[in-house]
Amino acid sequence: MAEIMGKIVQNLQTSQCCQKNTQFGALYPRDRCAQYTRNLLLFQGRKLAWTGISAMQVRNVSNIKRGILYCNASPSATAVPSLEKVDFLKLQNGSDIRGVAVDGVAVEPINLTEPVTQAIAAAFAAWLLDKKKADSSKRFRISIGHDSRISAQKLQDAASRGIAGADFDVVQYGLASTPAMFNSTLTKNEDFLCPVDGAIMITASHLPFNRNGFKFFTNAGGLGKADIKDILERAANIYNGFTPESLEEAERKASFCISKVDYMSVYSADLVAAVRTASGNIEKPLQGFHIVVDAGNGAGGFFAGKVLEPLGAITSGSQFLEPDGLFPNHIPNPEDKAAMKAITQAVLDNKADLGIIFDTDVDRSAAVDSTGREFNRNRLIALMSAIVLDEHPGTTIVTDSVTSDGLTTFIEKKLGGKHHRFKRGYKNVIDEAVRLNSVGEESHLAIETSGHGALKENHWLDDGAYLMVKLLNKLASARASGQTGGSKVLTDLVEELQEPGVAVELRLKIDQNHADLKGGSFRDYGEAVLRHLESKSESDPKLQKAPVNYEGVRVSGYGGWFLLRLSLHDPVLPLNIEAPSNEDAVKLGLAVLSATNEFSALDVSALVKFVQQ
Repeated sequence: MAEIMGKIVQNLQTSQCCQKNTQFGALYPRDRCAQYTRNLLLFQGRKLAWTGISAMQVRNVSNIKRGILYCNASPSATAVPSLEKVDFLKLQNGSDIRGVAVDGVAVEPINLTEPVTQAIAAAFAAWLLDKKKADSSKRFRISIGHDSRISAQKLQDAASRGIAGADFDVVQYGLASTPAMFNSTLTKNEDFLCPVDGAIMITASHLPFNRNGFKFFTNAGGLGKADIKDILERAANIYNGFTPESLEEAERKASFCISKVDYMSVYSADLVAAVRTASGNIEKPLQGFHIVVDAGNGAGGFFAGKVLEPLGAITSGSQFLEPDGLFPNHIPNPEDKAAMKAITQAVLDNKADLGIIFDTDVDRSAAVDSTGREFNRNRLIALMSAIVLDEHPGTTIVTDSVTSDGLTTFIEKKLGGKHHRFKRGYKNVIDEAVRLNSVGEESHLAIETSGHGALKENHWLDDGAYLMVKLLNKLASARASGQTGGSKVLTDLVEELQEPGVAVELRLKIDQNHADLKGGSFRDYGEAVLRHLESKSESDPKLQKAPVNYEGVRVSGYGGWFLLRLSLHDPVLPLNIEAPSNEDAVKLGLAVLSATNEFSALDVSALVKFVQQ
């Protein structure tokens, strides 16, 4: 602990803040609308820079105690023009909130403004207060972190005003990972102002630079869809009740209620400790291993210097560790072909033992072995299943709906586990694993092909860094037991995984303005397509409908399978096809086309192109 003491770098005194959370409703009276403006964010050489006077401008340092810098602060002047109308519910993206935060992309107007952000943060505080009524006598605190996006700082400041205006303390972490934000609700360390009562991560995952959004956590985990809807409805009311006076009061409170903490040091130290424990408490269990990291210019750069190097690993050749919200090198997404090619090339060029790649906010990851073989999608699930089933024989592995038949065979026949294929959406997969445990079916791993993976031992948090720690644990324990061969230890675990010769995903879009919808919703239209496909498939003797299926229409045939399902959020029917050969894949595609081409509002051009190749 001595190594990471004194990490609270700034604490803005809370003594002048209102003392009762019950005063929340008085802060934002419903009155005429007003907007809050802030200092301009300039972009210079792909780095953040600020002009004007900070809203938390330090004036007089009063004393230093236990590594905490106490200071007074003064608010900056602001203008308050009229608020624009906002449909808050359109910002919901499943269990997240997402919107456009900066200009730069045609036909994508900004809808995630600072006033909107302030209202959403205030709504989260109100929601949290309602959920923890038994503790309403104490002063609550919420942590805020963000990824590398260029809108991050201004949204963090706006969220801080919303939280402080609700008479909560604000703990800013700056650049952080999504998993770290959840962990801050669990960590018990008052030196770092933990645990917090709630946490907000400002991120839009792998989406383009102009987007941003929010994820919310309590010590029970990430919030669900119903919670997000509740928060957005509250935010709309708060937003409509903003006045110049209420905004000024929130600014004043933010001046005194904000602390800044280097929580990523705590989170990183926990990851390091986990690997050391797995190796039998060896100080540097990865000594001699050459491991390269690709952070994609997101928030994952810490993993090389704060996790791997303390464990003894060589990290030379790691790339794109510097945060850069324009993501100039590749999309920070383990599912992206260019991203995986980049980390694979880095491994081969540096003759490394292992490569690790993260998405923007580090809740997803993938790996590459020393030969350039990728561990992502089905292969990463197979690898994690092998590790988890070795620790928990017979356990159920919960995955999303697009996993392969070969993976099922591997989990059940080779590893002796049970494969429970559920729905797309990482929250759906995690919630299903939790549900299975609650009804007596043991499950220790919930994982999506996207790279979202959560373990029971890690509080069911989808943590890309922790997934990689499980791989490192295997390397370290193998080394401690005298095994050699570097990442071959991992490769050998999935050697018997049967993989398809052809795997494609096509997106069939629904034209919401087409007359064939007859005024109905795209969801109703999509469901009609699925019912028709199911009916036609059942009448084809060469096809067999999956006996157990939770999403869309999954059918086997010609040595492979297809799944057509309705997107969780968009007017799209994604189609996945896997088969031993291209000829077999085309046959499956033709079976789908024969059913779907009867629906004129469905764009099947991508499927037509595929079957005509």
